[in-house]
Amino acid sequence: MTAIAEHGPGLAAGSAVTMAGALNQALSDALSEDDSVLVFGEDVGTLGGVFRITDGLANSFGPTRVFDTPLSESGIVGTAIGMAMNGLRPVVEMQFDAFAYPAFEQITSHLAKLRNRTRGRVELPIVVRIPYGGGIGGVEHHCDSSEAYYTHTPGLRVVTPGTPADAYVLLRQAISSPDPVIFLEPKRRYWSKEMVSDHGGVAMDRALVRRPGTDVTLIAYGGALATALEAAEAAAEDGRSAEVIDLRSLSPFDDETVTASVKRTGRAIVVHEASRFCGYGAEVAARLSEQCFHYLEAPILRVAGFDIPYPPPSLEEYHLPSVDRILDAIDALQWQETAALVKVAG
Repeated sequence: MTAIAEHGPGLAAGSAVTMAGALNQALSDALSEDDSVLVFGEDVGTLGGVFRITDGLANSFGPTRVFDTPLSESGIVGTAIGMAMNGLRPVVEMQFDAFAYPAFEQITSHLAKLRNRTRGRVELPIVVRIPYGGGIGGVEHHCDSSEAYYTHTPGLRVVTPGTPADAYVLLRQAISSPDPVIFLEPKRRYWSKEMVSDHGGVAMDRALVRRPGTDVTLIAYGGALATALEAAEAAAEDGRSAEVIDLRSLSPFDDETVTASVKRTGRAIVVHEASRFCGYGAEVAARLSEQCFHYLEAPILRVAGFDIPYPPPSLEEYHLPSVDRILDAIDALQWQETAALVKVAG
């Protein structure tokens, strides 16, 4: 497979696209360009997936390239491993985030470790697509944020798009990767739409500055990115300039881009939907404390989901990080104390 920059453009610049549409186009282009690419999972064929991400692909490429499987997540991933060992590039779908847990043993014990176990002789170019996160009025087992389980597992790449155009880029790069990739799709952003401009040329493992700023760095990814950008807009009205970093790649982590931002601003807030305790933001805060300690003007804060099982639909708006919660965190970043120290020093 060639690199994404060498592929023909699948999204026309200047056109409007939803994240669902961008993912569908990425799968279609990958299937067209490489006969070793297969797409399978529960209801991805005739139905086109619960969220219609694979809509029309079975008709276009036939039942040997895009097909439904039994309701067995462990079987889906185990089959993909066998296929990849024999030269294919499976792209499999876990219908919902928490549905992937029956496949966790296959993912952590075999998918993540086989290349290391064989000293690089066996590659597993598999993409495991997982719709994740809340905001759709789902119930327990349908709205988990399970990214920390995968990022804690060496041998896996873990990526998540925050915008429609980037969803196309990241999925094409994931399918081209020789490594297994956990591809987390923020389901509440499936229907978000944007105008496509430049959507290529950024490596899969690099973060992006989505909004420049000088006073505080907001670090987000996936479904929380749009919330962070909205909070930055609101903070600007209060005279605070917030820089917004889209991590994109959760593992490996782009230390260079993130630390450069925090060293400039001196303050940082990590935003994610998953529960706060031992959540992904804890690793980000630890890395920044180690690498940016002498640049920090205040402790690194986290705005996250609460430490509870996912709540019912009527309560999820209180569980998910909101603009108001992010603004409260910005206000708590010891602005008065820093100003007082500057005054004394002066």
